[in-house]
Amino acid sequence: MEEQFDEYDAARERRQRRLAEMKRKKKQQALFRKYFRFGAIGAVVFIAVLVVLIGNGISKRNKNKEQQGVQTETAELQAVAETEAEESLPLADQKEPAEVQAAEPEENKIYEAAESPDMKAVSEEVISSNAIFIDLRKNEILAQRAARQVIDPASMTKILTVLVAAEQIEEKNLDDKVTITIDITDYSYSNDCSSVGFAENERVTVQDLFYGTILPSGADAALALATYVAGSQEAFVELMNEKLQKLGLSDTAHFTNCVGLYDEAHRCTVYDMAMIMEAAMDNPLCREVMSAHTYTTSATAEHPDGITISNWFLRRIEDKETGAEIVCGKTGYVVQSGNCAASYGEDQNGNGYICVTADSTSAWRCIYDHVALYSEFTA
Repeated sequence: MEEQFDEYDAARERRQRRLAEMKRKKKQQALFRKYFRFGAIGAVVFIAVLVVLIGNGISKRNKNKEQQGVQTETAELQAVAETEAEESLPLADQKEPAEVQAAEPEENKIYEAAESPDMKAVSEEVISSNAIFIDLRKNEILAQRAARQVIDPASMTKILTVLVAAEQIEEKNLDDKVTITIDITDYSYSNDCSSVGFAENERVTVQDLFYGTILPSGADAALALATYVAGSQEAFVELMNEKLQKLGLSDTAHFTNCVGLYDEAHRCTVYDMAMIMEAAMDNPLCREVMSAHTYTTSATAEHPDGITISNWFLRRIEDKETGAEIVCGKTGYVVQSGNCAASYGEDQNGNGYICVTADSTSAWRCIYDHVALYSEFTA
């Protein structure tokens, strides 16, 4: 009987232990479910907060980018507007950063030529009253006739015009547009000047003005170029005379206009003009312009195909027997000067020469005077 009670007590104890174990497990499961539920809710809240914060950050960055974009676009539009406004200003009034300003050369070349020990008188075959022929390699005058006598340079003046203009601008300026005003066209017409043929209010490039000044000897181009560079012809002429002083020519050379109109105070010698020509040959832009035989101006509304212009001095002398290649040239004429011309040529060895003549009897006679001088000293 006692053994039965012992078994019963043992069985009851085992049941109690199982029940206690089951309660413990249920309690753990309940706690797990409780904490898991809170943990999940916390994770969801954390993720939600994180998403909001990230979204606000992105929105703020996008807003900043939009503001920066608007500021950049506004700045660009303002820069374009300023550029377009400057395009219509004279070059002297345009802004130019200090870093693009050309540095002054360390030393200036001295333009002068001495009489050669073997210098000759100009042959009687040359009709011009004034003449000079210079060997640039030796800086020697090989022949001359009244070379220091003051003359009217007529349109040879425009050699200095393009030289001064070329020294005031940079290559980037050549595409700038310049408006041909009624004052420019009236000046050319009233003074019976040669012209390119630009129309009133036509907008042409600065490059067109360079070629137009030299090839057809256009007063409209020369005056527009001077106005573009200095704001007025008067201001530009001051620059021309400053250049004459730098070249050491101001004792006998003084200009009153950029075109070459007759004026008692507008003067130089053929020697002075030879030095001006040499300085122009040292300027790459001037040399390029003065060596062109033909050129077509840029297309405009007034001239859709441009205007084709020619340097008739070069075209007329190119097939003559000169003993040298005539590379550059510029003619001139007023009653007071007769037919005159300045030219640069090179012999077969590449040696350079300058010839200037004044007061010949005709345009063709002036050309043959140059032919005679080159033939004698370079053939």
